[in-house]
Amino acid sequence: MTKEISSKYDPSEVDDKWYGYWLRHGFFRSVPDGREPFTIVIPPPNVTGVLHMGHMLNNTIQDIIVRRARMNGKNACWVPGTDHASIATEAKVVAKLASEGIAKNSLTREQFLEHAWEWTRKHGGIILEQLKKLGASCDWERTCFTMDEVRSKSVIKVFCDLYNKGMIYRGVRMVNWDPKALTALSDEEVNHREQNGKLYYLKYKIVGDAGFAVVATTRPETIMGDTAMCINPANPKTAHLKGKRVAVPLIGREIPVIEDEYVDMEFGTGCLKVTPAHDVNDYMLGRKHNLPSTDIFNDNGTLNENGAMYAGMDRFEARKKIELDLQEAGLLEKAEPYTNKVGFSERTDVPIEPKLSTQWFLKMDGLAAPALAAVENDTVRFYPEKFKNIYRHWMSGIKDWCISRQLWWGHRIPAYYLPDGRYVVAENESEALDKLRKMTGDDSLQPSDMKQDVDCLDTWFSSWLWPVSVFDGINSPDNSEINYYYPTSDLVTAPDIIFFWVARMIMSGYEYRGIECFKNVYFTGIVRDKLGRKMSKQLGNSPDPLELISKYGADGVRMGLMLTAPAGNDLPFDEALCEQGRNFNNKIWNAFRLVKSWNSDAQIQQPEASAIACRWFESVLNITVSEVDDLFGKYRLSEALMLIYKLFWDEFSSWYLETVKPAYQQPVDEKTYRATLEYFDALLRLLHPFMPFITEELWQATEERADGESITVSATPVAKDSDRELVAAFEAVKEIISNVRTVRKQNNIPAKESIVLEATGKHDSRFDAVIRKAVGAGAIRVTDTKSHGAVSFLVGTVEYSVPVGGNIDAEAETVKLKEELKYMEGFLASVEKKLSNEKFVANAKPEIVENERRKLADARSKIEAINGRINMLGSI
Repeated sequence: MTKEISSKYDPSEVDDKWYGYWLRHGFFRSVPDGREPFTIVIPPPNVTGVLHMGHMLNNTIQDIIVRRARMNGKNACWVPGTDHASIATEAKVVAKLASEGIAKNSLTREQFLEHAWEWTRKHGGIILEQLKKLGASCDWERTCFTMDEVRSKSVIKVFCDLYNKGMIYRGVRMVNWDPKALTALSDEEVNHREQNGKLYYLKYKIVGDAGFAVVATTRPETIMGDTAMCINPANPKTAHLKGKRVAVPLIGREIPVIEDEYVDMEFGTGCLKVTPAHDVNDYMLGRKHNLPSTDIFNDNGTLNENGAMYAGMDRFEARKKIELDLQEAGLLEKAEPYTNKVGFSERTDVPIEPKLSTQWFLKMDGLAAPALAAVENDTVRFYPEKFKNIYRHWMSGIKDWCISRQLWWGHRIPAYYLPDGRYVVAENESEALDKLRKMTGDDSLQPSDMKQDVDCLDTWFSSWLWPVSVFDGINSPDNSEINYYYPTSDLVTAPDIIFFWVARMIMSGYEYRGIECFKNVYFTGIVRDKLGRKMSKQLGNSPDPLELISKYGADGVRMGLMLTAPAGNDLPFDEALCEQGRNFNNKIWNAFRLVKSWNSDAQIQQPEASAIACRWFESVLNITVSEVDDLFGKYRLSEALMLIYKLFWDEFSSWYLETVKPAYQQPVDEKTYRATLEYFDALLRLLHPFMPFITEELWQATEERADGESITVSATPVAKDSDRELVAAFEAVKEIISNVRTVRKQNNIPAKESIVLEATGKHDSRFDAVIRKAVGAGAIRVTDTKSHGAVSFLVGTVEYSVPVGGNIDAEAETVKLKEELKYMEGFLASVEKKLSNEKFVANAKPEIVENERRKLADARSKIEAINGRINMLGSI
């Protein structure tokens, strides 16, 4: 189908129309067939989230890769979906209930989950609809949710399997506790950053002695949990404390002084307070010395009954009060400013609390080994490669993963307990009851006799299975889809979840499929504002993506994002980039309107200038196609876009179209017209992955199309043979044309006035027809002597002259030439100096020395020509 092209490009009339067309014809739908599969799974955004600039960048890149694969004839399958995001979603539901005067603890688990599912149904999936505005070519029929039936069954099955393999265990460990979300966190969910605080020097009374032992700590509120003081046995400064006991300040409880080489003799006073329940290192020390652990905190970060007179106070308020009380009691020697790193919850941004807690853990050593090897040997390729070092560092020191969370929204841990604490792990209640009956030998046990674990699994425990579970590869490991689409091809993600998600997916892939889960990982950068700040709601520096699309069109925004988005490097986003993208849209639109406005005539013979331009542009096009192929292979997408952008704006629009366009109201020959439309078609297909909407609109208008045809499933251009010598020679032609146009402008020669162009030297006459048309030259004469009063310029070693008669400003021209002479003499001197260096000539590669000698000859030739022009002007 074809249509009249309006005078101005209006994305609002184009984008929705073609997206609906693509969906209607099922161009994004993928089912297994005989073609090579190309699979990408979307990093699932939070189910109740909305589109932000990070999503825009990530999904634009995914769509570019998927669309190109589809055009390369592959069976492209882009699987969309959302993540249930336990902590974030539960927090939103709790806040919503609180605004209605309902407290979470006033509800049963089932009642709360009804509210959570209602919230998810109301807000879930909005972000996926927004991605359609961007042009995302996902197979929407495959949309998954980490808590849908298939994925939930997969998660429970994997938990049970790993438990049965002895890889999941339950135990009391020191965990990262989030007092706001009221849940344990994995190490990867904690961000450490420097905080300005104080180092407090506390005085512990030595029992049976008049003196004090001084301890330096950043957390005086934890003294209520102290169960020992520790000194280094080799430290002479603390030797007098060996075998002693000391009294905890303010409460007077006696604790022993123990000895361990762990204590740093250089830090503080050489005495260390040991609080096993609230410090990771103290916990290890406590286990080694069989110390009791005294937990002084409630789950919400207030002090419990073990906090003595500070019970019920918030931990930070208690710190302030204890400082004052210590001063009044004469037990604070001093407090000095101190900067240290504090762990903050990645989700709630509150300081975490080290806490002893019974949790579920997954052993990581065995899982990590094949996943580390896969990246090290490039079975899984990282782009850019610098992220291999970060990955290696983390994987080499990996710790067991705390997978339990004290939440209700999520996959409930499939452990079932008897009142005496014994438990089994099972995929469902029926299986659990059978196991408990066998364990106890009591066949009279009923479902009411057992209780399921109240905790949920870490959200990442479902998303680590994503490349496998979206094809139901856990529940049905030999189904046709998992066998066809797995391993997936590429993953596009942000580097900040390399540990949360990327590493764990690779592990699960090897555990459950025996091979890698994807072949390539493209790490995007972080979108920042013009000041270099990360875009965020809190800073108010993040534009609304949908407003940008409304203002500039999806293609304009996509191009704006990709203009400065090299893999792995942060993106300094400026709305002006979207404006540049829109301007490029307009350039394409107007160029197409120009070409379609021509009338072709089959009776007209193709002009020589047009024939040359066609041969030249076809070679330039083929060279660019080859270079774009290479850049896509290296995932240098921004560079590929810039190459196509320059090809269209400069080579095609500025040079090719200007060369072949017919005179005003005159027809164009049929051969040139058909070639131009073919070039335009190829350019649109090159651009389509980056700018899908405008390219579809114009592709449909290049010729009559049937309903069901689309650029989306057309073939990407294939590089053919090119004449590189012709392309190189044409660069000199451009330079000649540009210089002549400058001479015309500077000497006020009207555009309609025919000129003569003189050439002194080895002029390449193959392109004379192109030059004559471009500069309005009646003739190009090769001469040994240029005309008197002509303005000259050099292109290579050939001097060109334009006789200008009385139009020339000899004085101004002489000044310009003398500046050029000064530069060339300096350049000549630098080359002569290099060639006079015997060591350089002896050690440099022969081709480098030869290149310098060519520079020397060219410089001397140019200086001679410039001097000649200066002498000529002096005679005017």
